[in-house]
Amino acid sequence: MSIPENLSYTKEHEWLSVADGVATVGITAFAAESLGDIVFVQLPAAGTQVTAGEVFGEVESTKSVSELYSPVSGEVTEVNETTADSPEIVNSDPYTEGWLVKVRLRAEVPPAEALSAAEGASTQLLDAAAYTEFTQES
Repeated sequence: MSIPENLSYTKEHEWLSVADGVATVGITAFAAESLGDIVFVQLPAAGTQVTAGEVFGEVESTKSVSELYSPVSGEVTEVNETTADSPEIVNSDPYTEGWLVKVRLRAEVPPAEALSAAEGASTQLLDAAAYTEFTQES
């Protein structure tokens, strides 16, 4: 399983990439593989405020239903509508076509600080090497 070097990761198995104050968020290949065949994705509507460390949606698979935790705080600006019609895209291509939401970050809170300040959230964003090590320990 290849873990892209250019992304950041959480211990809840979400990934994010930030460009121009907007974070693109998805679940990792490790999470998608662990869940099995994804059959339904529930995501917030554009305009919804999300908070780092809090639930923002769900992924339902043939094995279970898992909550999605936001790695950042801000406003959802875009939802990947492809996941509603073709949720299996999250399994087959979690890092590109299978992204879930885009969130405009709250300007006053950088992602790493927002994440560490959120109750119940991971204390840090992980780089690819640290995330790989974390998944091997799980």
